[in-house]
Amino acid sequence: MSKDNKKIAVLIPCYNESKTIEKVVKDYKKALPDADIYVYDNNSSDDTDKIAKKAGAIVEYEYRQGKGNVIRSMFRDIDADCYLMIDGDDTYPAENAKEMCNLVLEGKADMVIGDRLSSTYFTENKRPFHNLGNVLVRKLINIIFKNNIKDIMTGYRAFSYDFVKGFPVLSKGFEIETEMTIHAVDKNFKLVEIPVSYRDRPEGSVSKLNTFSDGFKVLKTIATLFKEYKPALFFNIFAFILLVLSLVFGIPVVIEYFKTGVVPRFPTLIVSCIVLVISMLLWITGIILQVIVKKHKQLYELIRMQNKR
Repeated sequence: MSKDNKKIAVLIPCYNESKTIEKVVKDYKKALPDADIYVYDNNSSDDTDKIAKKAGAIVEYEYRQGKGNVIRSMFRDIDADCYLMIDGDDTYPAENAKEMCNLVLEGKADMVIGDRLSSTYFTENKRPFHNLGNVLVRKLINIIFKNNIKDIMTGYRAFSYDFVKGFPVLSKGFEIETEMTIHAVDKNFKLVEIPVSYRDRPEGSVSKLNTFSDGFKVLKTIATLFKEYKPALFFNIFAFILLVLSLVFGIPVVIEYFKTGVVPRFPTLIVSCIVLVISMLLWITGIILQVIVKKHKQLYELIRMQNKR
């Protein structure tokens, strides 16, 4: 099948975006005239769905609140050769859409990441804590997962069919972008980043992202995925900390016993031994879980190979 005959689906999750959704739908219909534009309305109360339908979008509904829930339904329901995900707030110009889709359709990428942070994000975004959060999340994930992705939390991405149908969506809210990135890195999908311009929301359009509550959810997601994807390293960190504590409090007691033949601080010795045992259990737990994770990755790759036949 030629690139021109392949199906492109533009995915727009929306919650109360009546100020911008018409422009977004029309911009992407112009940039990708052969694509199907899907707007999934997430309990909007401002006629976002009616405006999107009038602009020419295919409108569907997801009643479970949260962006992750919307993306789960989109990925499950829609079949296409390339998926372009954007936000409905008109912060991502459509000028990069064709390039991003072509990278997927030509087999050069399984996920194309629209990198805002290398472009205009820090000058356009007027919320300093959002800027700080993006930088913190990027550094954490790149350190933990040994990568160099420039924009972890962008909502502007293109995906291959293989990625979409093989991605288990677990997040319910705005943590979904972080989960996508970690899954792609861990499963060795082909990632390409391209700088995209970013503009702040127009006047009257309000962000649904809560800087602190959603920020903590993202950090919690990173910790959870760190434990699930790299359990050996995760548990070894805590095992090492407990080992150090055990030695710090236990060694002086042992030295004193060899000098005097007396153990005057039995409670300290007992607690140190218990902490040492817990440290060893955590270390063993990490090893066992790492073996399980490796087995799951092998099975995942085998299933991918079978599905391509």
